[in-house]
Amino acid sequence: MSEATYPDYEILAARFRPIFNQIAEGAVAREHQRTLADEPIRWLKQAGFGTLRIPVEQGGLGASLPQLFQLLTELAEADSNLPQALRAHFAFVEDRLNQPDSEGRRQWFSRFADGELVGSGWSEIGNLKLGEIKTRVSPGENGWRLNGEKFYSTGTLYADWIDVFARRTDNDRDVIALVSTHQPAVQRDDDWDGFGQRLTGSGTTRFNEAEVEQAHVYDFSERFRYQTAFYQHVLLATLAGIGRAVSRDAAQGVAARKRIYSHGNAPLVKQDVQVLQVVGQIDSWAWAVESAVQRAGHSLQRAFDVEHQGGSEEAIQQANVQAELEAAKAQVIATELIPRAATELFNALGASDTRVSKALDRHWRNARTVASHNPVIYKIRNVGDWAVNGREPTFIWQIGNGE
Repeated sequence: MSEATYPDYEILAARFRPIFNQIAEGAVAREHQRTLADEPIRWLKQAGFGTLRIPVEQGGLGASLPQLFQLLTELAEADSNLPQALRAHFAFVEDRLNQPDSEGRRQWFSRFADGELVGSGWSEIGNLKLGEIKTRVSPGENGWRLNGEKFYSTGTLYADWIDVFARRTDNDRDVIALVSTHQPAVQRDDDWDGFGQRLTGSGTTRFNEAEVEQAHVYDFSERFRYQTAFYQHVLLATLAGIGRAVSRDAAQGVAARKRIYSHGNAPLVKQDVQVLQVVGQIDSWAWAVESAVQRAGHSLQRAFDVEHQGGSEEAIQQANVQAELEAAKAQVIATELIPRAATELFNALGASDTRVSKALDRHWRNARTVASHNPVIYKIRNVGDWAVNGREPTFIWQIGNGE
């Protein structure tokens, strides 16, 4: 698929912007009441948001990767919980896009066109050795049985399917099992207790002899190559959206503020040059992050294109290395500047804006929580190691207890 075949972004975005505005209107209330975003998710499903990357001829909207991440940025400005809640869904769609055409792939696209969504079930906590997986999937005559427990099950509370990282009992190979949430054997708990991103639909998910269809277990080694950069890009778009929200709230707050200080610089806060400097700094940081995320999104598109245009193995690997490195560089910028912007916001406003009713603290809490995923210090090391030694970045990693 060439760039010319993708839809016009403004036409595509116009389909969703009224929904984004509606989502933004309820964001603070949901934060205060800890109300899961079931209704906003339903609005997005009905508008076909989950089909953004699916080709038009297969019931989707045919968006490019940069267009997907730009829309996720706009959605994150409205409510930063939602792009992260949809992260596993778009990753699974991307994985299917990178597999040969088949009846099974067409069935998945049809389900997504009907509004079904995928959540995540990868991480396990507790006394686990590095690389150990306790969630197991067992083959049977009529399908598979899944047993185990996952935490950080992002998006699962909103999902019809869960993308579960598991290990086969028959040959110890790592696989992805797609399990339906519409069965008693799948228990989803809303027990995520992080200080930010509280409404991402995360928490603990338990599987007790859960049924998995025969065709819904995929060898992990066959996953699409740029998956690590892709997952990171959803978080980058989320941070970029938070930056836009901080910039928006700073400008609106200053424009509306009536109270001034006797030692300020103007009769109105919106005319105070020092306050305007703060707002300008925030806006510039948000712009820089969004620009970096957009540029990195094009390297991800390049990795997709080279694979699908019959590029050589060397060209494919080079494109994937570049996509991973640019995602890492954008992560370095975003995790530094967006939490700073969310803090600097209060230098443009006043003490009254720290009131819980305004929930402006959510921007920092959400940004810091997103920034804690996939440790940025190791990404910085990878960037430096490539620049100095030409060593390729880490594509896949694991977590667990050390010696």
